[in-house]
Amino acid sequence: MHILIIEDDKDAASYMVKGLTESGHLVEHAADGKSGLGQALTGDYDIMVIDRMLPERDGLSIIAALRAADITTPVLILSALGEVDDRVEGLKAGGDDYLTKPYAFSELLARVEALGRRSKPEANNDKLELADLTMDLLRHKVTRGGKVITLQPREFRLLEYLLRHAGKVVSRTMLLEQVWDYNFDPQTNVIDVHISRLRNKVDKGFEKNLLHTIRGAGYSLRETH
Repeated sequence: MHILIIEDDKDAASYMVKGLTESGHLVEHAADGKSGLGQALTGDYDIMVIDRMLPERDGLSIIAALRAADITTPVLILSALGEVDDRVEGLKAGGDDYLTKPYAFSELLARVEALGRRSKPEANNDKLELADLTMDLLRHKVTRGGKVITLQPREFRLLEYLLRHAGKVVSRTMLLEQVWDYNFDPQTNVIDVHISRLRNKVDKGFEKNLLHTIRGAGYSLRETH
């Protein structure tokens, strides 16, 4: 799943990003309420995890703004406020679940994945497609033209990110931050190596190339150059 975390505590955010990424999810992070709302309004997320107390804008007002904009993405609220009235207030504000700090990561993961299952019961929501390329997120399976493509975990995450941004140009920096989850020296060739391997698996032997290098800008997964 594609998950947005809005959390100002650097250590807590890093803990969640690392754990959710290792569990196979694509994770983005915003460190304050203002930037978090901006990402939430413009991004395509399956789940959002929002801290209640945030700088710039509090979590409940973010949720209210999302619901006012008809964005129904499930939200898990995180908060140190754990009284019944606090939880009720959070749910009434538009949250779908409420987890009190401190929490065990296993419970966070279980709640996130439960929200994902409840919000997207249709099978086609578990698939990403472009032309004859299909990624089944539940089965962790990729095919093109009916042929199974075997990918390593990092290649799978890289392709998932490209598919979620199909038709758009994604920069090397975006890939390093979102797929590798930390900042690399931008001159490193790790991106080139993985793109080359992925292109060899996704495009080799097929009439149309889907994975394109956009000189000076980055990469794009699309049907036409």
